[in-house]
Amino acid sequence: MPELRNLSPAQPWVELRATEADWDAVPAGELGRLLTGLHLIRAFEEEVLQLAGEGLVHGPAHSSIGQEGGAMGAILPLRGNDQVNGSHRGHHHFLAKALLHVAEAQTLAPDAAFDGGIHRTLHGALAEIMGLTPGFCRGRGGSMHLRWREAGVLGTNAIVGGGVPLAAGAAWAHKHAGTGDVAVTFFGDGATNIGSVLETMNLAAAWKLPLVFFIENNRYAVATAVEEVTAEPRLSARGLGFGIPAWRVDGMDPVAVSLAMQQALARARAGEGPAIIEAELYRYFHQNGPLPGSAFGYRSKQEEAEWRARDPLDHVAAAMQRRGLIRAEEVAALRQRAVGTMAAIAGELTEMQGNRRAVRPSLWPSPDFRDVGIRGDLSELGGLRALERDTPRGGVTEQKFVDVVADVMGRRMERDPRIVLMGEDIHRLKGGTNGATRGLADRFPGRVLGTPISEAAFCGLGGGIAMDGRFRPVVEFMYPDFMWVAADQVFNQIGKARHMFGGDIDMPFVLRTKVAMGTGYGSQHSMDPAGIFATAPGWRIVAPSNPVDYVGLMNAALACNDPVLVIEHVDLYQRSMPAPAEDLDYIIPPGRAALRREGRRATVITYLSMVHHVLEAAEQRGADVDVIDLRWLDRASLDWETISASLRKTNNVLIVEQGAQGTAYGAWLADEIQRRLFDWLDQPVQRVTGGEASPSISKVLERAAFAGTEEVAEALDRLLLHAA
Repeated sequence: MPELRNLSPAQPWVELRATEADWDAVPAGELGRLLTGLHLIRAFEEEVLQLAGEGLVHGPAHSSIGQEGGAMGAILPLRGNDQVNGSHRGHHHFLAKALLHVAEAQTLAPDAAFDGGIHRTLHGALAEIMGLTPGFCRGRGGSMHLRWREAGVLGTNAIVGGGVPLAAGAAWAHKHAGTGDVAVTFFGDGATNIGSVLETMNLAAAWKLPLVFFIENNRYAVATAVEEVTAEPRLSARGLGFGIPAWRVDGMDPVAVSLAMQQALARARAGEGPAIIEAELYRYFHQNGPLPGSAFGYRSKQEEAEWRARDPLDHVAAAMQRRGLIRAEEVAALRQRAVGTMAAIAGELTEMQGNRRAVRPSLWPSPDFRDVGIRGDLSELGGLRALERDTPRGGVTEQKFVDVVADVMGRRMERDPRIVLMGEDIHRLKGGTNGATRGLADRFPGRVLGTPISEAAFCGLGGGIAMDGRFRPVVEFMYPDFMWVAADQVFNQIGKARHMFGGDIDMPFVLRTKVAMGTGYGSQHSMDPAGIFATAPGWRIVAPSNPVDYVGLMNAALACNDPVLVIEHVDLYQRSMPAPAEDLDYIIPPGRAALRREGRRATVITYLSMVHHVLEAAEQRGADVDVIDLRWLDRASLDWETISASLRKTNNVLIVEQGAQGTAYGAWLADEIQRRLFDWLDQPVQRVTGGEASPSISKVLERAAFAGTEEVAEALDRLLLHAA
């Protein structure tokens, strides 16, 4: 028989229950703040449900009634500079952190006035949920996207588990800044089965980040019980596999939650890494709206009554009465004042129209605000020196493209200590798999981070660093196809954050990746991502075709307060081309394309490595054409002045790219050209792309799948045959 030994987890997993002595040890003022916050959150949520029932909340109203004790108990021990984010059911997280932030300057107590900052906080939160201009996100975020940076609320999140990697970014920033501050991410039972959450647990444990994973186990993901979809319903068990200590507590007992949080915070502040807290609690109502779950048949009325009997508001009030800190009539008066405050705030946001309440018309955002803040105004680039006449100061010298990639990043990291790099293997192999980060790990210890193979986690972590604002992350995807692995973080989170949270937050995030067509890596490692990112709001895109451009475009990307995709190409890495001999400090700002060849009969528009194929084909054919190297590809950054001037001269246009038809960049660009310049076209916009299929492994099939010099030359023949 084999010898069997039981293995012990590397970290403890415990259940914590608060005793009467624990309750008696809580200072009176802290219990007063706790009770007051609970009542204000409860009254707030009841008003939200009332407004939703009247049709005055457009979209969901994910009530946290019943779960307030977990939020207040968890956030009460936090410091002012600690940060939190939450889930789609996040009103209570937002309000708990915001009210306690306000309480640093204004008394939060059962007998204190609910005016000043308290009133403004409740007013702004309710206005946001109603989609109105006075809201914290100017009406754009609604119920599921609440953010107040000054209060330490990074932003609640509508994607299940979507905010967890972002919180890890804030935790990394705290650790790297040496502040001793902590980030707390709140999420539900459903998120514990999400890949990005588990990836982030591993990453946070490996890097010992000061992050608390707070699981609100309310037993139901919409109407599905946790036992139906999770083999281990004690969700704090997730910590065992990642070496993270975990506490399981009664979430209806705010003191138990607070005690667990204090222990988790002590560990995180001491540099020992993350912790998990699982709070068992209950939402009194259905997933959305004012009806209980029993109305939909997935819960019993008896179950709901049993949980209501454990109401955290009653629990705290009873403990305070037992200690003689408050009388029953004072609790009733607190309840009445909280309800009255919310009724008054609702009255400030609504008016009577006949016998019905309606939103005050003056509070709706203007339709003109629709697209404001998708990207920033680029004022941060205003003081930087732009490249003059495409010639760097000090001239040029022959240099490999990939060496320039490493050189300019080193220059910027030397000048800007906020820049941090992360990606798979970038700290090894003499600069990653291609040498693009050569020498940087040795020069800048602690700022070149080799990550686990978990794109969702480390990309989201970079997004959280950007949202925090103290550092400027540069994330590398070894291949652009991996964006699909991290699609939520790339598109739902990083790309949308500025606009979604009101249009005025910065997202200084650079994503580097390389196109690898022709390397034999096949269908899942070979795409050109430009077409996908061009259709995603919020992103700027650069695609350098030579080392001189790379320096200016990367410098601009690293200075920009928007997320920027920097596309590179393996075909260019080992080419020796003219590169800056000395000058690595200029930028090429958005809106500046380059005219690489001049002609009269057609305009050829292209980018990245295809610039060289187009020039080669044009030379072969002796084609009398303009060749425009776009350099900046996103909708907001295109150089329409150069494109329009050329097309008005030639009256014919060919858009050239290498990748597959289905994800092609040229489709939307062709549409935009015909909308803007239709009257100047002598024939339809022509295009060169690869095939419909992604490249295959076979060398023959791979070459057939993407465009090169031959395809461009044939397209030029066809285009010029019909040109005037």
